Amino acid sequence: MIKRILVTGGAGFLGSHLCERLVDEGHDVICLDNFFTSQKSNVAHLLERPNFELVRHDVTLPIYLEVDQIYNMACPAAPGHYQYNPIKTMKTSVLGAINMLGVAKRCGARILQASTSEVYGDPEVHPQTESYRGSVNPIGIRACYDEGKRAAETLFMDYHRQNKVSVRVVRIFNTYGPRMHPYDGRVVSNFIRQALQNQPITLFGDGSQTRSFCYRDDLCEAIIRMMNLEEEFPGPVNIGNPGEFTIRELAELVIELTGSKSQLVERPLPSDDPTRRRPDIRLAQEKLGWEPQQPLREGLAKTIAWFQSIKLDDYRPPTPNFV
Repeated sequence: MIKRILVTGGAGFLGSHLCERLVDEGHDVICLDNFFTSQKSNVAHLLERPNFELVRHDVTLPIYLEVDQIYNMACPAAPGHYQYNPIKTMKTSVLGAINMLGVAKRCGARILQASTSEVYGDPEVHPQTESYRGSVNPIGIRACYDEGKRAAETLFMDYHRQNKVSVRVVRIFNTYGPRMHPYDGRVVSNFIRQALQNQPITLFGDGSQTRSFCYRDDLCEAIIRMMNLEEEFPGPVNIGNPGEFTIRELAELVIELTGSKSQLVERPLPSDDPTRRRPDIRLAQEKLGWEPQQPLREGLAKTIAWFQSIKLDDYRPPTPNFV
């Protein structure tokens, strides 16, 4: 059945891939974005499609639309960007959730919240299960994002309990793939950009902290499965790759795959930077029949090929804090 679907943050890295897939499936898709950390070029190839519409709008402001489903993806996701204007980041998470939940309530639409592994903070439990309540510093420099996303989850669950809104919450772990903004400040894009330019690759700390990297196609598949799950199951559900790599291992793999002459350079570890991060995905396997398929080496090769196909001059850093 054809649905009317709203994707907030739809011109971003993940949002644009969701839009592309939903348009290809024949749905009427509205992409809403304020283009703070996104690129119009991410969805330019969809503009001539009759079932795609692009709206420039900020989710912190109300909007009135008639839709069947809402993917709420809007929010800067890299520390350099969300710390650039932390108050706006918190507003995007909280006011954006309130505004989109209001649309969902009025329309009777189902709504999915793109939450984050950052709700676990610097975890004291490893790997992280959905029942773990996290270890977040509420007054730290990352709190605008961590606590903003936690507050959004609270709003989603309260709208579900009080107003019977059909909600879905996914907690997204580190994701990568083609169409990442070269200056988004995330570790994969930083390393690839630096390696291709034979610049020093910046490790924060000694590179022993770990992350789990999920390829964008795998992640989008899980998100769509969660949205369309027939069972009334709000989540939250961890979406990520349980393979765990140190940041140093990632840097060395990028150097190998690019044939770069870059050297590794250590810098001080940022405040509240998590030391370990790995999802327990048993709930996603049980409820969604999902687990990631793309190995890191192959996914990185595809991502590097995309970076090699673009002109860096066509992209500008969204904020001064991109490394």
